[in-house]
Amino acid sequence: MSKKTNYGLKIICINRKASFNYFFEDLLEAGIVLKSSEIKSIRNGKVNIADSYAVEKGGEIFLINSHIASYKQASYKNHNPIDQRKLLLKKKEINKLIGKMQREGLTIVPTKMYFKKGKAKIEIAIAKGKKQFDKRAVKKKRDWNRDKARYVRKSS
Repeated sequence: MSKKTNYGLKIICINRKASFNYFFEDLLEAGIVLKSSEIKSIRNGKVNIADSYAVEKGGEIFLINSHIASYKQASYKNHNPIDQRKLLLKKKEINKLIGKMQREGLTIVPTKMYFKKGKAKIEIAIAKGKKQFDKRAVKKKRDWNRDKARYVRKSS
């Protein structure tokens, strides 16, 4: 059996914290409006989206609190590392996101950033926050799976 791989997809960073803190309801792919020094810094892998989230402002979706390190070779045209970045989505998708945020109290969280055919893309999730007991259950299940794997290795 041959495994199908996705050529042209290079993952830059993954937000592991998001899957621990939120239940994902829907995943969307969005483009990002970037400056030249930002894209160069992203190509170097100097990105952190761990504490970021998206909000609606004036009928558009903006990514807040994402950190793209400043590019050392850029002179006076360098960017602000923590800046709002506009997400490129279709109007129908934006209206769907805004509706879910307002009616159901959900939030928009980035899960991963990657290059797709040379363009920087971000995968965002419509998510609902986990309670403390849900997080404890996840930790307990993960620990049990790790112990179970140890027992199987020792017995064989």
